Amino acid sequence: MAEFSIIETYFSRESNSSVDLGVGDDSALLTPPSNQQLVICTDTLVAGRHFPLDTSPHAVGWKSVAVNLSDIAAMGATPHSILLALSLPNIDEEWLSEFSQGLYDCCDQYSVSLIGGDTTQNPHLTISVTALGFVEQGLAVTRSGAKVGDLIVISGSIGDAAFALQHLGHPLQRRLDYPTPRCELGRQLKGLASSMIDVSDGLAQDLGHILAASHVGAKIDLSRLPIHHALSHLSENKQWQYALAGGDDYELCFTITMQNYEKLLQLQPNVTTTIIGQITQDQNLTFEKDGLDHPLQFNGYQHFA
Repeated sequence: MAEFSIIETYFSRESNSSVDLGVGDDSALLTPPSNQQLVICTDTLVAGRHFPLDTSPHAVGWKSVAVNLSDIAAMGATPHSILLALSLPNIDEEWLSEFSQGLYDCCDQYSVSLIGGDTTQNPHLTISVTALGFVEQGLAVTRSGAKVGDLIVISGSIGDAAFALQHLGHPLQRRLDYPTPRCELGRQLKGLASSMIDVSDGLAQDLGHILAASHVGAKIDLSRLPIHHALSHLSENKQWQYALAGGDDYELCFTITMQNYEKLLQLQPNVTTTIIGQITQDQNLTFEKDGLDHPLQFNGYQHFA
């Protein structure tokens, strides 16, 4: 099976009506909505590095899309389309069929079209997805807007995927294999959140990016971290390790005033959100429990470790 046969068989499908020209030409054509900014991100997944080698192809396809849509959501944008660059060690038609189905299942869930990409041979299975989205002019939520006194809020629960990675076969493995990009919540936070990031490399590390960009600090209340009850048998330190440094959560961490947080709750977001701390003047990330400082030092996921 040649490259163009792979594309025709597994990655050619009619795009939605907002795509002028999709898969099949040298480039795709889009007409941006008026008064909106284009939001673009890309992520690469390498087999054995970003997912276990025996991960189901359907899950790999889903996750390849979902991790990018999470970045779009973190800007408050609406996802629109994706490009796929796929490097395969060999042509396995059963794998390609399941992978493409997982990819399209995620696309369909979030009304996203595959509009192009590239396929090549490589000794290592590598999947790069570029996602495009749109957000109203001036309303993108960045990392640099956190203000002293803002609340720090996290969606969902954190640490699930990191725990699952070390306990394959546990029910929480679905959180590792099929992350949920918080697209609706991201859109609801436009005009409300002062800064936002998606948690991919561990909460402590990713929150640190907000603090650096905003030139502020933060204090986290360890007792408020939303940790799944499946981890309750672990020591506190182990739970905190998973929650703060585990990564692969793809939840949204955002800063927001109390007044705006109350407005968010009135919108009835489709995922639980938890206040876990507050932005401070001192440009450090600190932790407390029961009102007392609790020194911790965690390192998140390192891509070149």
